Amino acid sequence: MITQHRLKKIRPLGRFLAAFAFGAFISVLISVHASAQSVEIPAEGIIKETCVPITMRDGTRLMADIYRPKSSQPVPVLIYRTPYGKHAAAEYYSIHLLAVKRGYAVILQDVRGRYASEGLFTPYMNEGQDGYDTIEWAAAQPWSNGRIGTYGLSYPGAVQWLAAKESPPHLVAMAPAMTFSSPRNFFYMNGVFDLSWLPWIYTNIAPDARVRLDLPGIRTGAEARAAWPDESEKYRSFLPLAELPYLRQEAPFYYDWLAHPPEDDWWEWSEIRGHYGDITAAVLNLSGWYDEAYGPEGAITNFNGLLEARAGQSDARTHLVMGPWVHGVKSTMTSTTGDLDFGPDAAIDHNAMMLDFFDHYLKGVNNDFAGAPRVKQFVMGENKWREYDNWPPQNASANTLYLGTNQQSGGALLPSQFSDKDQSAFVSNPADPVTDPYDAFGPHDYQELAQRQDLLVFDSPLLSEDTVVSGAAEALIYVSCDCRDLDLWVKLLDVYPDGRAYNLMSPGSDVLRASYREGYEERRLLEPGKVYALRLPGLITSNRFAAGHKIRVQISGAFAPHLSRNLQTGESEAVSDRHQTATITIHHSKDYPSQINFPVLPNSN
Repeated sequence: MITQHRLKKIRPLGRFLAAFAFGAFISVLISVHASAQSVEIPAEGIIKETCVPITMRDGTRLMADIYRPKSSQPVPVLIYRTPYGKHAAAEYYSIHLLAVKRGYAVILQDVRGRYASEGLFTPYMNEGQDGYDTIEWAAAQPWSNGRIGTYGLSYPGAVQWLAAKESPPHLVAMAPAMTFSSPRNFFYMNGVFDLSWLPWIYTNIAPDARVRLDLPGIRTGAEARAAWPDESEKYRSFLPLAELPYLRQEAPFYYDWLAHPPEDDWWEWSEIRGHYGDITAAVLNLSGWYDEAYGPEGAITNFNGLLEARAGQSDARTHLVMGPWVHGVKSTMTSTTGDLDFGPDAAIDHNAMMLDFFDHYLKGVNNDFAGAPRVKQFVMGENKWREYDNWPPQNASANTLYLGTNQQSGGALLPSQFSDKDQSAFVSNPADPVTDPYDAFGPHDYQELAQRQDLLVFDSPLLSEDTVVSGAAEALIYVSCDCRDLDLWVKLLDVYPDGRAYNLMSPGSDVLRASYREGYEERRLLEPGKVYALRLPGLITSNRFAAGHKIRVQISGAFAPHLSRNLQTGESEAVSDRHQTATITIHHSKDYPSQINFPVLPNSN
């Protein structure tokens, strides 16, 4: 018998919060194939063509709206490809109109199987070839000078990488923001399936699919968003994951994803890593420290991958911008993220930065992208931007703190391998997991979580001076368990003098499924009672811990509802609903020196 193990009520935390913001516009769009029309916008000096069919190599027609200057001269072209509705993009964003005023033509296109475009929507699967065909079509138009750029965030960012892998000859520059580098850090996170795909499908994809397939149920994004808070628990708590009965017709691809664990070579179609040598375009990578976890990892990994692939070139033509933001363009334009205000310097003019990038690479304009350092990163707490030519910053020094205990505070981060006892333990129950109390990503006060009995907290002494941690901190944790598998969450927090404890990143990079501790060649289950070394090398941040603050490491076996639950039996939650409670022991001794390694920058003061 299949049973449903329930988590505590789960809120609609977002993989694609920026896409949810589209909802007010998307919900009024109708999935029809309108006839192409051309109109002039006299006040703007813009010619607009609507529902222009662009035919793919298999004959499928993808519909696009085209905005171009009223000019007799060919111009460079910018392409934005979206599953969220080209009309919604035109309404929600203004960059396409600003671009036309700077002398670009802009194509806004519905991807295959979405809104006005023909075909079947299978997320990401067709974007490589469809992107290539769209780029080359644009280059051949009489109003195009053959120099093509692409832009967009999240899904519209991912489509750029997938198209660039195909090496379209006329792609000169691309600006993929807040997107991924690998399916193993996107569909899964370090071996754990990402459950935030469920609200994305429910609110953004399923309604239009029901219209196209003439299925019963909710048919608008507005209705779906209103219903999700009440529906989310039964979706996210259902086990086994692959037997979820609600989306089989609307989203068969979801079940394909679950049928292929991260070690499966099937995922290579969406792999960006290892393909940087195939990409010839200039690239602007942008993300935020509080973006969905795949975002900062993706931007940094892709930036470094391009640098390595282009090491012999005089100009690597790649840039990296990392700010204190959550997912979405709107966040880049404000100083407040979550519960913290990072000061006026935190906000940027996102549109101007994008267009300056294209001005340099598509038009040859001599601006900041010509000579400024390649990396621009925001140091939280210091609330200032710092610039480098590489990431991580080369002037960082290594600093190690060891997990241990002391009589005064219990769990402690110690500068040397000294401890009052050599291990600490907690009980992890998949039916009652540690749960994120907040509805949205960003910095929040997690001090109350430290009172739970199913997690461990290790605090440093009060810092005697400001300490700027910038780069990828690495956790090396020695673990044993009376179970066959576990998820190890290692969260970094900045503890203020009044006790507030703020997270430094969004969930995902700070977890490791133990059975993938040796990589994705195959799952290797645990032997109960045996001690294993688990490494989490991707704790990416840039934060100044002020004098008088503490550094906190919080360890747990879950952090719901973001990722799927480890059943701790060794069976996959995709195919099983049987779970067990487990005692997880963290070892911290001379023989098992659990530790956190921090890259520390010189103080700007």
